[in-house]
Amino acid sequence: MGVCLDKYQELFGQLQKQTDIMQRTSLLLDPYIKSQGLDKDGLKEHCRERPGAFPSKDALQRLSRREFLRALHTTLGSILHRLTALQRDVPKAQDLEMLNRAKQNIRGFRNNIHCMAQLLPDSSETTEPTPAGPATSPSPTPTSDTFQRRLEGCRFLHGYHRFMHSVGQVFQEWGESSSRSRRHSPRRGLRKGVRRVQLSRRNKRLPPRGQLPR
Repeated sequence: MGVCLDKYQELFGQLQKQTDIMQRTSLLLDPYIKSQGLDKDGLKEHCRERPGAFPSKDALQRLSRREFLRALHTTLGSILHRLTALQRDVPKAQDLEMLNRAKQNIRGFRNNIHCMAQLLPDSSETTEPTPAGPATSPSPTPTSDTFQRRLEGCRFLHGYHRFMHSVGQVFQEWGESSSRSRRHSPRRGLRKGVRRVQLSRRNKRLPPRGQLPR
């Protein structure tokens, strides 16, 4: 694991930015479809995520924050293995570079997930253990059909981007929840009350305009 940031908001902002990048189909799925010749004759329509291959948005939303981070860490580990297997089917150097960049992004993201788990209240365990939670992406079924392998890779990448989009939506809900908590914080209300008292006292001390103090 890399060095962890100890500021929650800064780390959370990094996670949101990384999620935004990783859900973009233009960085992985779209180039793969084109390089594998799946952008012709309606073949792209077959590049749909297999049901149950990745945790759904609803399943992620039902998890506690710690459970969510644990499930996310584990699912991304499975995705790394799938990307490594996928590299064997893409001989072009530019495709290999594309997949390597995706793997680097995932490793950095997993490190930040690990760090975020340490900043949660009562953090006494890491995100390393595999949870009994949502399903992770299954390994591809061995096949000698090159075209079928391309379709499987395409479906996997479609599911990966959809999964990261769902992760981004959950993080957005975290941010909105934190904003509401800060707005309704008792300490924030206390600070406002103290400021009103100070202004009130100050106004009492100031003489009216045009009138000299006695």
